Amino acid sequence: MIYKRFYLVVIFRVLLIVLSTIVLAYLAVVVKHHISSVILIILVALQTWSLIIYLNQTNKKLATFFDSIRHSDFSTSFSDKSLGKSFEKLNTSFNVVINEFKKNRAEKEENYYYLQTVVQHITIGIICFNRDGVVDMVNIAARHTLKMTNIRNINELSLVNDDLPETLMKLKSGDKVLVKIIIDDELKQLSFYTTEFRMRGEDYTLVAFQDIHAELEEKEIESWQKLIRVLTHEIMNSITPISSLASTVNTMLIDDNGEKPLIRELDESDVGSIKLALDTVQNRSQGLLSFVDIYRNLTRIPKPNFRYFPVSECFDRIEQLLKPKIESHNIVCSRKVFPQDLMLTADPDLLDQVIINLVLNSIDAVKNAVNPKISLVAYSNQNNKITIEVQDNGTGIKQDIIDKIFFPFFTSKENGSGIGLSLSRQIMHLHKGSIWVKTKPGEGSVFTLTF
Repeated sequence: MIYKRFYLVVIFRVLLIVLSTIVLAYLAVVVKHHISSVILIILVALQTWSLIIYLNQTNKKLATFFDSIRHSDFSTSFSDKSLGKSFEKLNTSFNVVINEFKKNRAEKEENYYYLQTVVQHITIGIICFNRDGVVDMVNIAARHTLKMTNIRNINELSLVNDDLPETLMKLKSGDKVLVKIIIDDELKQLSFYTTEFRMRGEDYTLVAFQDIHAELEEKEIESWQKLIRVLTHEIMNSITPISSLASTVNTMLIDDNGEKPLIRELDESDVGSIKLALDTVQNRSQGLLSFVDIYRNLTRIPKPNFRYFPVSECFDRIEQLLKPKIESHNIVCSRKVFPQDLMLTADPDLLDQVIINLVLNSIDAVKNAVNPKISLVAYSNQNNKITIEVQDNGTGIKQDIIDKIFFPFFTSKENGSGIGLSLSRQIMHLHKGSIWVKTKPGEGSVFTLTF
C-alpha cells in the first residue's frame, strides 16, 4: 500500500516517455518536422532526467535510513514531502522505526549505566581482562583492595605481588584460589573466583575477589580455641590422676620428718598400693602417648594418588571387608550405583578409609534397631558431580552435637577416638570434595560425599 501510488507515478512517467518517443519517431521519420522533433527530444530528455531524480530521491531516503541504523544515529527525521503523498506512510514508518531504535538504545544505555553503578559500588573486587592481559573493566573495590588507581594490563599487578599476574592468567572457569599478599605492610588473603566468557569474538576472563583475612582469622582463632579445649580436656584427664598418684606414692615411700628424707619401711599392703599406683600412672601415660600419636597422625595424611576407577569396585571392597561384622549384627546392607559403570577420579585407598569409617559408625548406630539397615548409593547429581551416600536407620545424631561431630577427638561413643569423621573430612578436602550429614534423631542419618 505504501508503494502503490509510487508505482503508478513511475508507470505513468515511463508511459509518457514511451509515448513521447513514439511521437518523436513519427515526427522525425514520417512527417519530418525537424523543429518539433528537436523539441520532443528535449522533452523526452527532461522526462527521463525527472524520472531519474525521482527514483534517486527514494534511494537516498532509504540509504539515509539504513545509514542511521548502521551508525546508531537516531536523530534523523523523515518529513520530506517532495515525493508526494504516496510516501507519507513510508516517512511515517521510517520515523516509527527510528523512534523504536532510539527507545531501545536509551533502554540499553540505562541498563548499562545501572549495571555499571552496581558493579562499581559492590564491595567485591572485579577485574575483566582478555587473553593478552588487557584489562577491559575494573571496579572501585578492586582498585581499593589492590591500592592501585588504574589497571590497564594485568601484568601491572606485579607491583602488588610478583606472582599475581601469572596466577590470574592461569585461572580457568570455575577455579578458586586463595592468595596471600602484603600491601602497605598489611596482610591480605584474597579469595579469587573465575569465570570465562566470549564477547565480540574475543575470550575474556572475569575474576571476582575479596579480602577474607579477617573472616579466616576469626575462624582460625575459633578453631584453635575449640581444639585447645579438646586437647586441654584430654590432657587434664590424664595428667590429674598421674599427679595425684605421684604425690600418693611419694608420701608412701619418703619420710620427710627428719633432717634427711628417708625411704619408709613398707609392708605388703603398701607395696601393693604402690604397684597399683605405678600401674595406673603407666597406663595413663601410655594413654596420653596414644592420644598425642593419634593427633600427630591427623596431620600426616598422605597425598592422594588419584586414579580413575569404577565406584562399584570400591563398594565391593567395603562389602568384603565388613561383611563378617555386618552379618554378626544381622544388618541388611544394600548397594546401588547409577549407572552401574559410574567412574570416579580419586585415591581408592583413602576413599575406602572414609567409607569404612562411615559404615562402622552406621553399624554402631543401628545395633539396637529392630530392622537394622545400611545402604550405599552412588550417582551423578544435577551438577554432574559424583555423589556417594551412606544411609542408615539408626538412632540418628542429636541436634546439639551435630555441628561438633567433625571436630578432632569429639565423640559420643564410649570407646570412640573421635578422629574418624575429622579424618574423613580432611581426606575429602584433599579431593576438593565435601562431606555433610542429614539426620533425624530416632530415624537415622545420611552421610553424603561429593566429588
